[in-house]
Amino acid sequence: MAYTTTNYKTKKALKDAVAAGERVTVYQPGGLSEPPRNGTVYLEGPHYPKPHTWYAEATMKDGVVVKVR
Repeated sequence: MAYTTTNYKTKKALKDAVAAGERVTVYQPGGLSEPPRNGTVYLEGPHYPKPHTWYAEATMKDGVVVKVR
């Protein structure tokens, strides 16, 4: 699981940001591996230590989220 660089409180806020054309990037907590630059990535939020209340599958293109499901 990865986090978005911006700490979106809801999945809807993430979807709205992507729809508005914001440049949404992701990172892997702990730095043990890099999230894919292209393809499918699985996201969760909000960031730790808050409890995760949303999960999403997203499509990455050139390191940027282009679609959220």
